[in-house]
Amino acid sequence: MDTDGDNTGNEGEFVNRAYQSDDIKEAPNRQNDDIEKTGDTTKSRNISTEDRSVERPKWDNQTEFLMSCIATSVGLGNVWRFPFVAYQNGGGAFLIPYIIVLLVIGKPMYFLETVLGQFSSSNCVKIWALSPAMKGTGYAQALGASYVLSYYVSIIALCLYYLAMSFQTTLPWALCNPEWKQFESCVPSGQPPPADFDGNLTSSAQLYFTETVLKQSNGIHDGIGAPLWDLTLCLLASWIIIFVIVARGVKSSGKAAYFLAIFPYIIMFILLIRSVTLPGAGKGILFFLTPEWNKILEIKVWYAAVTQVFFSLSVCSGALIMFSSYNGFTQNVYRDSMIVTTLDTFTSLISGITIFGVLGNLAEQLQYDDVSNVISSGGTSLAFISYPDAIAQSPFVPQLFAVLFFLMMAVLGVGSGVALLSTVNTILLDSFPRVPTIAMSAMACTAGFGIGLIYVTPGGQYVLEIVDYYGGTFMRLFAAIAETIGVFWIYGLENICLDIEFMLGIKTSIYWRVCWAIVTPVIMIAVFMYAIITTEALVFGDNYIYPSGAYIAGNSLQYTGIALIPIFIIATLWKYRTGDFVETVKKSFRKKPTYGPRDEDKRNEWKQFREDAKFSQQLKRKNWFHHIGLSLYGGYRRKL
Repeated sequence: MDTDGDNTGNEGEFVNRAYQSDDIKEAPNRQNDDIEKTGDTTKSRNISTEDRSVERPKWDNQTEFLMSCIATSVGLGNVWRFPFVAYQNGGGAFLIPYIIVLLVIGKPMYFLETVLGQFSSSNCVKIWALSPAMKGTGYAQALGASYVLSYYVSIIALCLYYLAMSFQTTLPWALCNPEWKQFESCVPSGQPPPADFDGNLTSSAQLYFTETVLKQSNGIHDGIGAPLWDLTLCLLASWIIIFVIVARGVKSSGKAAYFLAIFPYIIMFILLIRSVTLPGAGKGILFFLTPEWNKILEIKVWYAAVTQVFFSLSVCSGALIMFSSYNGFTQNVYRDSMIVTTLDTFTSLISGITIFGVLGNLAEQLQYDDVSNVISSGGTSLAFISYPDAIAQSPFVPQLFAVLFFLMMAVLGVGSGVALLSTVNTILLDSFPRVPTIAMSAMACTAGFGIGLIYVTPGGQYVLEIVDYYGGTFMRLFAAIAETIGVFWIYGLENICLDIEFMLGIKTSIYWRVCWAIVTPVIMIAVFMYAIITTEALVFGDNYIYPSGAYIAGNSLQYTGIALIPIFIIATLWKYRTGDFVETVKKSFRKKPTYGPRDEDKRNEWKQFREDAKFSQQLKRKNWFHHIGLSLYGGYRRKL
């Protein structure tokens, strides 16, 4: 490739766009530029003007954005997923790979997504005007958000159910019910097992969850059953709450974000203080934090760290891009990203200490030396069996702590649910701007409620596990890889860093550049390959094997989202086809003329800024390898 930036001589070197500036590559004398200016460019600019004529809503102030991000990222995953994942993967030793992954993947991806949304004021689909062929990445993220949302609200419904039951004089899960099938083997919460019993014992909290609340079936070979009326009402209430918050878009959700972000911390600190003062709490906390150093070298531990970071921070779900698209152009998203990602980790640690402090107290009361004896499993079991079991035997007003815990869980769930729904809602509203926000929200919530009825049936938990396993992290990880390739290897590392400098007035350091261009995508690709090799068929509980149709459905969910990316690449190549294949590829992956700041004055300033940067780059660049080196350490933006 020529050092002056004209790529007409070696058009086969398309891969060199990985680190190149668009402006260098698009030499002014190219014949293709003339074609674009007289054809597709004119059409695109007309569309762009039409899009920009519709005023995009904005947050009333910068704090609303920060509170919304906190409410989104700090959710149920911090309370029930992180403590159990850490316990399974080396306890305190898990914190080392988790923090490393947070630094090289979590923070860079979080910062990137807030930049992308704010710079172009676009949702996770429309930002791909920066590389049209990669548009399927945005749809894959939106589809993944829809999968998670479909079951996430049913978990909020469970929180509301337990919250309502917590107001009874005696907590219903603290006692054994004679109507339960396993009544003979039931042990009331807080009581040690009888010494003369020969067989497997089950806590009353576990039987209450499976027999009374879920009425869980023995499998789904014969169907999932009809929705349970009480859980259906709780599901309806959950969707109504979410609808009220999103009914007016960011104008209403921004106000609710203060409560959704702050209130859970008030309860969390109350529960933390109570937890660490319980007898035996120290044993439980030490059990949680004691490192198993031998597990640090296991690849599955690093895979668990990556999936936990993705799940916890809500990166690559479209939510962060969506929220930041409602920012003012100069909002300091760098500061906000660092605050939220650090706070999220802090919250996960606080939740782990709180949960295991209570479980340590339960083990003390039951006279168990090993805290693991009171841990059934992770996920919903930790939230609706282990922790309620521990609360039930509290000597001081257990109803109060039950109300506080499930109210906190419900609020955390609503915060994340609002973000997931808003992600889908924003895409629909941007595609159909004439539809009122309240009408679109009502349709989306109604559809969500209808789909959610699947999860409040006796077989609902079996379906939830399928959707979570196949439609969650794996597909999001693939979309994240595509996102980094599309932004840094196709649009160009130097280009995105110039955009950040123009928008925020800060020069991107070598840390972000190396993470974005090399470390982050390489680690994610390695983890993705590991997941493909080691993934096994899902088993519910300890031994339930799903019917073959369930595995087919699960894989369909997963590969539908993954397939969207190559499908859109092929469709874009067809749309921009020319007589020359290489030129078709370049045209399909090159940014559209419509990409850039939404405000027309800012767009003109940005174009001039890019022209000046291009001239500076031409003076410094010697060859392609020199260009890569300059891009990685920010040499182009340093003074001569």
